[in-house]
Amino acid sequence: MSEEKIAVLYVDDEENNLNSFRAAYRRDWNVYLANSPDQGRKILDEVKIEVIITDQRMPGETGVQFLESVLPLYPDPIRILLTGYADIQAVIDAVNKGQIYHYVSKPWNENQLRSLVFNAAEIYRLREQNRNLTRDLIRVNEQLEFLLRQKLLS
Repeated sequence: MSEEKIAVLYVDDEENNLNSFRAAYRRDWNVYLANSPDQGRKILDEVKIEVIITDQRMPGETGVQFLESVLPLYPDPIRILLTGYADIQAVIDAVNKGQIYHYVSKPWNENQLRSLVFNAAEIYRLREQNRNLTRDLIRVNEQLEFLLRQKLLS
């Protein structure tokens, strides 16, 4: 995996959770914090984010609704839903609508979440590498087809 720090967006309406997250992970990752889904969308507009972590229970918009809303514009980041509530419907919605990678209960286990984010970033980077290789392969194949047509015409 690349030596670049992982870009992680954490969306939560609770300031204490945002501060705890930053304190725990700022050395490991490039941490971007948003205290609302709208602020999270602004960050996504400005920064290439690899992993999105969002709280489920927020005023006005749930974490699942946020993940579902950003999916069309930002399909690549790996999504993690975080909640302090055992809400099975939220988990089902997150999987079906928000395309989450993992569901984590609050309070999070620091080492478990760290490992989960590193794994998520690896998936993100492998998918990106696969897209690039596929694009390159298509380009080379088109060039070979062109050369073959030229050879057949001469």
